[in-house]
Amino acid sequence: MSALRRKFGDDYQVVTTSSSGSGLQPQGPGQGPQQQQLVPKKKRQRFVDKNGRCNVQHGNLGSETSRYLSDLFTTLVDLKWRWNLFIFILTYTVAWLFMASMWWVIAYTRGDLNKAHVGNYTPCVANVYNFPSAFLFFIETEATIGYGYRYITDKCPEGIILFLFQSILGSIVDAFLIGCMFIKMSQPKKRAETLMFSEHAVISMRDGKLTLMFRVGNLRNSHMVSAQIRCKLLKSRQTPEGEFLPLDQLELDVGFSTGADQLFLVSPLTICHVIDAKSPFYDLSQRSMQTEQFEIVVILEGIVETTGSVWKS
Repeated sequence: MSALRRKFGDDYQVVTTSSSGSGLQPQGPGQGPQQQQLVPKKKRQRFVDKNGRCNVQHGNLGSETSRYLSDLFTTLVDLKWRWNLFIFILTYTVAWLFMASMWWVIAYTRGDLNKAHVGNYTPCVANVYNFPSAFLFFIETEATIGYGYRYITDKCPEGIILFLFQSILGSIVDAFLIGCMFIKMSQPKKRAETLMFSEHAVISMRDGKLTLMFRVGNLRNSHMVSAQIRCKLLKSRQTPEGEFLPLDQLELDVGFSTGADQLFLVSPLTICHVIDAKSPFYDLSQRSMQTEQFEIVVILEGIVETTGSVWKS
């Protein structure tokens, strides 16, 4: 059960089984030794970490960068916070410097920089003498501060056109970056930190059936709406045709047929998988379960009551 130990802790307790028989047969009181503690083995690389991150690296993909750039919004949301903030600051800085340079170019080509102090001369933008003053004018208009000292005159049609372009471009940049930051801050990933899974899984008798059991609990008082739990068994196998499947996924029934997978998670609950003839563990003995290499991934999905966001743990 090295995979179960990797999922639920360093060690794992299991009811001892008889060496004969096709399935797992627990020994009752007085029928054999006490429950045995399996000796933990060396930890191996997990397919899915405790925080839900999958340890998968894609390779040999053509035009991988272009595929990420084609969905730029989702790519920015998925980036780490330090890169997201860096792109946020860099984009605004470059956009501001570019637009300020455009205002400075207009003033330079019209000769406003040299004639700004002439009494009867009407410049494109009043009181713009150099690049810093052009940058301040752009910030005043973009941030709608409007001190009133610098303003566009009616003698500059190219300035009016640039101002319209600046308004449209500023709205697009604000909608894209602020929307990205808002979605990233409202992601329910941190909500999963207050969902606790048991450190150990056990196999024991419940209601006369051999059952794999573990517990899950919610630390917050806010309810989980439409909470549903699923379990996947990940292991390699070879098909009768000789094809080797390195990562085959099998569904573990945790109450799908009875509706027990729909959780009302107001208190810690025990999740049960009955090891019957339909279970992947039915033909495994205790010794084979110690040597088999597999991993059980538990997926808890629901809606956060306070934000209405869908989360997975």
